[in-house]
Amino acid sequence: MNARAGRLGVGVLGAGRVGPVLGAALAGAGHAVVGVSAVSEDSRERAETILPGAPILTIPELVERSELVIIAIPDEEIAPLVAGLAAAGVWQPGQLVAHTSARFGTDVLRPAQLAGAIPLALHPAIAFTGTSLDLARLRESYFAVTAPSPVLPIAQALVMEMGAEPVVVAEDDRPAYAEAIATATEFSRSIVAQSSAILATIGVDNPGAYLSSLVRSAVDNALASPGSASIAPEIDGAGPFD
Repeated sequence: MNARAGRLGVGVLGAGRVGPVLGAALAGAGHAVVGVSAVSEDSRERAETILPGAPILTIPELVERSELVIIAIPDEEIAPLVAGLAAAGVWQPGQLVAHTSARFGTDVLRPAQLAGAIPLALHPAIAFTGTSLDLARLRESYFAVTAPSPVLPIAQALVMEMGAEPVVVAEDDRPAYAEAIATATEFSRSIVAQSSAILATIGVDNPGAYLSSLVRSAVDNALASPGSASIAPEIDGAGPFD
């Protein structure tokens, strides 16, 4: 079965917070999850919770059985894994291979492409929890999509089937894109942690809950007008609380 025919056999390579959720989203769109690779006890439990009934397979078995392989592993592991599977002759002509890294486009999948596979780079711009809560968040999110022009519609269609909005990012722009994602993610985490710690020192119970509405509304305001968001009350009194 090919992507244009509709339904695919999906293999999820990596059972961290991202892979099983994307597998579940694709299953919800009618695709079949043929298996998942999981090594640690935590990853096996996560796979069984989010993808119940999906067999745990070795990586070569997973790739051999899949029409679409979702590679959801740490950035530094992608290139050696793809090259190793190419050396073992596991990749198949016409097979779709998609990684979820923000940092890379499709160049990192070149060994698979040379073996006849179709490379896709699909990065979901959300902070995953690794639970079913992420499925709802996917439907409000965007994916950075990078793929060769002839197969770009396939990549975009897969994203839309998961309920998200695809945004095309050029291969050469991937490093800048990854920097933007890392800046937003790390800054948000560090600011919330710092503010929570300060509130805790003055005796505020559950500072995370206390900050929740403030942080969400401040971020919403900033996203609505990113070039003009106030970051502090102005001296003349016309501050963000007026």
